[in-house]
Amino acid sequence: MLKRILTHKRYFKHISKDQKGITGLETAIILIAFVVVAAVFAYTVLSAGLFSTQKSQEAVYAGLKETQGTLEILGGVVGYRDSLNPQPGLPGSLGRIDFTIALATDGTSVDLTPAFTYNSGAGTLSAGVTGANRLQIAFNDQDTTISDCAWTARFIGKQNGDTMLDPGEKAIVSVWLHREVTTGSWTNTLAGSETHFIGSDYVDTYHTFTLEVKPTSGATLTIQRTTPAYLDAIVDMH
Repeated sequence: MLKRILTHKRYFKHISKDQKGITGLETAIILIAFVVVAAVFAYTVLSAGLFSTQKSQEAVYAGLKETQGTLEILGGVVGYRDSLNPQPGLPGSLGRIDFTIALATDGTSVDLTPAFTYNSGAGTLSAGVTGANRLQIAFNDQDTTISDCAWTARFIGKQNGDTMLDPGEKAIVSVWLHREVTTGSWTNTLAGSETHFIGSDYVDTYHTFTLEVKPTSGATLTIQRTTPAYLDAIVDMH
């Protein structure tokens, strides 16, 4: 019995000598490592969230700006026959296209200062300040593409006297395909390097064309029409 007790005592003494543990310093190091990793992970998640939020905010603001400057067309599109491209019994081309625009929402005003002026009394279209028009109107059909057409504008109804299209205002925009030199007299001759008119091309019967009205901010207003089989002096293309 005594021998057994001594044997057990030696066994337990041997175990106590071989025990290993984790010191307080090691525990602190592990804890600090976990805290650092968690902090880095949290920073990465927060940064990604802030970046996503910022991009979403920019997209929302860009969408609002695009919407606030959006134009809409009111009523139909009217074409005016010129004296060019004569066909048996009647001239057969459009020299001018009119449409009425307004702001779709109570947002950003649109600058309608044109580079051309029209004298309705004399029937003459003349170039004003080159590059003054901040609104570009493009024309294209199967034959011709004009990136910056000659156009004029006149306000109707309520207005404040300037050339900015403000909320609640309406303006009739006239796109000139050919130049009117005097009342009822037109020319298809391009002066020098002039590129604002379609020249010797014509918008005649059964002719599909597209106008793209591009303000400095806001969506592009696209107008596509097809001329009828017969061109009256004034053609309503709806």
